Amino acid sequence: MTAFAPDSIVLNRKLPLWYQVSQSLRASILGRPPKAPLRLPTEEQLALHYGVSVLTMRQALKELEDEGLISRHRRRGTFIDPDARQGAPVRLLGSVDAIVAQQSGMAAKLLAHGTAPVPGEFAEHFAGLDEVAAYHRLRSDEQTGEPTNHARNYVRPEVAAGIAPGDLERWPMTKVLRDVVGVEIPRITDTVQARLADPETARLLDVPLLSPILHYTGITYGTDGRVLDVAVIQYRGDRFSFTVTLEAT
Repeated sequence: MTAFAPDSIVLNRKLPLWYQVSQSLRASILGRPPKAPLRLPTEEQLALHYGVSVLTMRQALKELEDEGLISRHRRRGTFIDPDARQGAPVRLLGSVDAIVAQQSGMAAKLLAHGTAPVPGEFAEHFAGLDEVAAYHRLRSDEQTGEPTNHARNYVRPEVAAGIAPGDLERWPMTKVLRDVVGVEIPRITDTVQARLADPETARLLDVPLLSPILHYTGITYGTDGRVLDVAVIQYRGDRFSFTVTLEAT
């Protein structure tokens, strides 16, 4: 049986290795093609793939097993659960792969794309620009079709030139920027606020007007310090929670 092939990552030695590996593997699992194999490589093969010890790999796999994304069977191997719930809580610990994992695993429909004036609230991030590339997507649970969040991205024009609209129906923006466009992402700043659903959000997410939502703003920076992308995502409050873990250094 052919084994599932996870993406590769460059590990940040300042963060727990097991966490980075689990988030990268989680993103690969949730973003896998429909007919991808469900069997994972062995612990030893995965450890070699990620460049970590078997013990670290085992800890990463336990995290995914506890979440219900995989099941492990003695002598048979480790398998992706095809019915795993996709809207699980997200733990953010400062890695780009955590952001990719946060955004993966949902069907995405591109509602609109094109150029737009720089939104006033983000003018400071796009100094000197009058227009940016704008994308609006609606994400839904692949199993139930239930809408889960809608996202608006505002991208620097020269960066957006490398984005094909179809890419954004397959992968999260962060993954497209890093792995398709090929830009290096040293930093993303996240802000999450509790808000009430406005009429458009209530309609898109199929929730009552003024029901609780999570309002996420993510600012992606390039190596030269310029902002590459500003993401504004409205999450259904009954489907998502965010946990930030602080580790002593």
